[in-house]
Amino acid sequence: MADKITPTDPRIQWKSIQLNGQIYQYILAEPEGPIRNTVFLIHGWPDLAYGWRYQIPLFHSLGIRVVVPNMMGYGGTDAPDALACYTMKRAADDMAALAAELGLSSIILGGHDWGGAIAYRFAMYYPSLIKAMFVVGTVFAPPRSEFIRLSTLPNFKYQLQLMGPEVESAIVGEAKLRQFFCGVFGGRTPTQEPLFAASHGIFLDRLDAVGPPPLLSEEELDFYVKSYARTGMRGPLNWYRTEELNFEDERALAENIAGTQLFRMPVLFIACSRDEALPPYLSFGMDSWFKTLQRAEVDSSHWALTETPLEINGHIKDFLTGTVKACL
Repeated sequence: MADKITPTDPRIQWKSIQLNGQIYQYILAEPEGPIRNTVFLIHGWPDLAYGWRYQIPLFHSLGIRVVVPNMMGYGGTDAPDALACYTMKRAADDMAALAAELGLSSIILGGHDWGGAIAYRFAMYYPSLIKAMFVVGTVFAPPRSEFIRLSTLPNFKYQLQLMGPEVESAIVGEAKLRQFFCGVFGGRTPTQEPLFAASHGIFLDRLDAVGPPPLLSEEELDFYVKSYARTGMRGPLNWYRTEELNFEDERALAENIAGTQLFRMPVLFIACSRDEALPPYLSFGMDSWFKTLQRAEVDSSHWALTETPLEINGHIKDFLTGTVKACL
């Protein structure tokens, strides 16, 4: 059984800081001995900084300081209405500001889901800051010179629903949030129907019938519900409403990066074999953007950090102590 932190674990501190005019909440975990490096861990949707609970002890044991922000709109971080606060460029700028506030000139970077997409952009905008990077599940999609809405692709049909008002207006209050997280983290109806499908989104008519989540303890479920109840679903869903803003931010970049190795630092990509939205085959062909890309795969759904923590941690540890040993 993999070690994990609890929300009140004495190994972590909950901190707050103002970055570019917004308050961010983050987890800080200091190793007991000398600090050998610092890792930033970036979460996705519908998750929290606490989604990295199985990985924090790994870094703690390696003498690496851990910084895990609740991203914009999540948990104790501000949740402004302005969509410009939820772009990839803004997230990268905010994470660079966090590193500066902590006095860091270089970091290791990890991301999952949206956090993986943010990690790629962070490393793209601030390459000198990133010593090494690992991403779980999320493939690299380069900047484009022409706008293509992701939700038109079969694997991303669910984004059409999430960027609209339906889910935000339906999942309100702790009771609905509890059922939502039960379904998202593996709970099913009595007839074994899932709550989510990449080709559709959230089956809201199944919400009340979903059973307990196999991937969350009761304490963890309570924590997710309370964290999301603070500001609701609008902030987390705003990340799906920024496609055009992200395109505008990156349009000029797209014209200058063709044929280049964008990522000069060592990178580990861990594919999740049963990730419905991000199947491993989507990563085919992305190697040319990386100077050093190491690949691994786990037999997992989208929630590999929680579902296969021993395997995930093993791949990360091998990467850090092998390919990028200079980081430690």
